[in-house]
Amino acid sequence: MADLFSNAAAEDYTANEIEVLEGLEPVRRRPGMYIGGTDDRALHHLAAEILDNSMDEAVAGHASRIEVTLNDDGSLTIADNGRGIPTDPHPKFKNKSALEVIMTTLHAGGKFDGKAYATSGGLHGVGASVVNALSESMVVEVARNKTLYRQAFSRGKSTTGLEEIGAAPNRRGTVVTFVPDATIFKDNNRFRPDTLYRMMRSKAYLFAGVEIRWKCAASLLPANSETPAEGIICYPGGLADFLKDTTTGKGLIIAAPFADTVTVGDEKVEYAITWFTPGEDGFVHSYCNTVPTPDGGTHETGLRQALVRGLRAFGEIASNKKAADLTVDDVMSGVGAMLSVFVREPHFQGQTKDRLVSQDATKLVETGLRDRFETWLSSDPERAGFLLDAAIERMDERKRRKRDKDVARKSATRKLRLPGKLADCSAADTEETEIFLVEGDSAGGSAKQARDRRTQAVLPLRGKILNVASASDDKLMQNQELSDLALALGVQPGKNFRLDGLRYGRIIIMTDADVDGAHIAALLMTYFYQQMPGLIESGRLFLAQPPLYRIAQGGEIAYALDDAHKDELIEKDFKGRGKIEISRFKGLGEMPPRQLKETTMSAASRRLLQVNLPGRDPEGADDRRRVDGLVNTLMGRKPELRFAYIRDHAAEVLEELDI
Repeated sequence: MADLFSNAAAEDYTANEIEVLEGLEPVRRRPGMYIGGTDDRALHHLAAEILDNSMDEAVAGHASRIEVTLNDDGSLTIADNGRGIPTDPHPKFKNKSALEVIMTTLHAGGKFDGKAYATSGGLHGVGASVVNALSESMVVEVARNKTLYRQAFSRGKSTTGLEEIGAAPNRRGTVVTFVPDATIFKDNNRFRPDTLYRMMRSKAYLFAGVEIRWKCAASLLPANSETPAEGIICYPGGLADFLKDTTTGKGLIIAAPFADTVTVGDEKVEYAITWFTPGEDGFVHSYCNTVPTPDGGTHETGLRQALVRGLRAFGEIASNKKAADLTVDDVMSGVGAMLSVFVREPHFQGQTKDRLVSQDATKLVETGLRDRFETWLSSDPERAGFLLDAAIERMDERKRRKRDKDVARKSATRKLRLPGKLADCSAADTEETEIFLVEGDSAGGSAKQARDRRTQAVLPLRGKILNVASASDDKLMQNQELSDLALALGVQPGKNFRLDGLRYGRIIIMTDADVDGAHIAALLMTYFYQQMPGLIESGRLFLAQPPLYRIAQGGEIAYALDDAHKDELIEKDFKGRGKIEISRFKGLGEMPPRQLKETTMSAASRRLLQVNLPGRDPEGADDRRRVDGLVNTLMGRKPELRFAYIRDHAAEVLEELDI
């Protein structure tokens, strides 16, 4: 015990151990804090940051045209005809121009006080500087006051001073050309034309009338790509055009969408909403100040409240007593909605701005939509009746599912509407069937092509499911994703679980071989452990083991599960026999169906890990209590328990990884 209070440890920890990161070095050390990681999505987030700056100029009324060019050398150029970044000396940094301060200093920008921009997507003053920090080269040209200026940067620092190039009497705006740093984006630092083009289309939809000119070097376009080498993107109809293009070919209850723009002072709400026929999946795509918010937020809350309360109010007018019991899920599951808000000083969850948390946005959207929605419903009672009947039908089905405790396989396929994204198998014998739970539609599409249609079913899930270890019972009951999962399996979660209602002999979790995939698998295992432990106890839950690498040498091909396995295979089977080609799979959705079948789904060649529960220890104490404690620590509501666990076990992990 005395050793705990000795000075030995203190002597090892001195002021010399305190490291101070200056300038943009924190961004390069921890890029995930600013752009969410270093994967393909994070790479394209760099393009979004620069494009958002140009869009802010357009939204503020200072730019009408944006040009995006993917150059032959892989660099990306984004230009606008806005006001141009200020180039005069900054009052606080008199030896630096405002341009250099913006590009090399975190939290420097013109969007804090609302004077230069009433609403904007860049709020933290870190976007341009973060892109600079994570680029091996960046050149910024500014045409301002009839003069052209230029300055070059690299990895967060200026490599030249601000140069006055010459007169530019007929030009204005900002041009940014940059190349992502290959030492940061090690797997791939090359932009994808298809991803960039989709991003620009989304931006053009969000600001009706803005013109985005696209150009891509022909050598960079993939074979059979639908992305043009060049073109002009402009949508005068805004979100209504967006919704029309997104729902083309899908069954709709109504002919024309419920769409409008509501302006309140210098804030604005634009929406376009339609309703699908049964069997089609609904969606809500939301944006704030032209920034996508894939995780939703308070503006989506306002949308949901406006629609459900408006439909209830119409039901009351129509003397339909059932309408009073409608929930948000009953109304929203059949909705296809585009929502865009422009608000002053929005607050996001994290720098990547995936979720809006501004409380005022809920009231702005609900107030802006609800009266208009009720008027729209009243203007065409027949159309409104169709929408109300569809919502009530979904409500009745929800209540019916809640009442049903045991669902036999045949009765489930005959009497219940299975989840729309489920690709079921044809075999009737439960013991020879299996269902793959995969993350996302892309991976689901590959899995559906790779499966054995007779014995293998596929259910795509929308990313990360609800963490049931930290969620309330109400959230668990109202979660549509988990409800669809239980319906597909043919069983009820919780105390009503019965193994004899299970529709498949094996449940296989199949996620990407990366950290996100492991997290999704952990969430699913937590759900089954807490809500359907009988699946695990009966040995029916498995983890698929997709490979991370493909190794080829001549005609010989092997697949590696991880880096250690890759190194082992190269040393054992491929060393000294010629050139070795190694490709890294970015996800199941990008794996050709033939390879997915061969490596992960075919019973003849795949690897599966069975999820088991521990037995009893020699003293007879139930080891399940230890598992309960571990699940609560790692997945529960108290982050301090997770922190303590990581702190206590960090050395073991480092030793395991030989770090």
